[in-house]
Amino acid sequence: MPHSEYLRYVALGDSQTEGLGDGDDLTGLRGWADRLAEHLTAADSSLLYANLAVRGLTAGEVRAGQLAPALALRPDLVTVVAGVNDLLRPGFDAASVAGHLEAMFAELTAAGAHVATLTFPDPGKIIPIARPLRYRALELNARIRAAAARHGVTVAETAGHAVTTDPRLWSADRLHASPLGHERIAAAMADALRLPGSDGTWALPLPPRRPLTGGRAVAAELRWAGTFLGPWLVRRLRGVSSGDGRAAKRPELLPLDGTPGTPGARPAVGHP
Repeated sequence: MPHSEYLRYVALGDSQTEGLGDGDDLTGLRGWADRLAEHLTAADSSLLYANLAVRGLTAGEVRAGQLAPALALRPDLVTVVAGVNDLLRPGFDAASVAGHLEAMFAELTAAGAHVATLTFPDPGKIIPIARPLRYRALELNARIRAAAARHGVTVAETAGHAVTTDPRLWSADRLHASPLGHERIAAAMADALRLPGSDGTWALPLPPRRPLTGGRAVAAELRWAGTFLGPWLVRRLRGVSSGDGRAAKRPELLPLDGTPGTPGARPAVGHP
């Protein structure tokens, strides 16, 4: 689909698509999907954008809660990014996760939308104790590629590029991209979609820096475990999700500079 026809963009997913790590809940979250919408708006200022993502959701929960509302908005471009929350949990089943993703690919493309997704970097290169999850990521990525090929879905190959596991692209919790990471994800998606002004420079490495070693490295790991890993494990044991009680930040199609409740910002449901 020519880029000039991307006028109604809807983003589906979890915390990465919601924008965690790029802003905060007080000042507002930006995130890679917002950044991609900015790129699209630069090409055509009439773009309408909705973001249905909610943190903490599994791929099945994204499908159950976001697919029908997305279809009702009749988008011409949709991004579907989910599965990391599944990958981190016991009982991970790559076939089941990919099945939920493929079901979304199938329904959205059948409705006439162009769909884009991405592959995931090796979590063990971001969180050392997550090294056993490497093979889960590899299997999930292989299934994502296969499902995408069956439905004509664009894949931004963010897996396999060393820069995607650079600590500077990740926030302090190591689970969510930093502002620079969200910027790179948006650029990767724009490049995969061949949007004007995009190129492959998103995959270039950052300037070298001296890594932490010895006692400083151990201290950093202990601080991370106490600040982030511990609370995450407690939530898992209690069956509590960070997304419980939360709603999508942009449930309606609006111009990028419009937000629900903003004077002059009117939602668009169905075709104009």
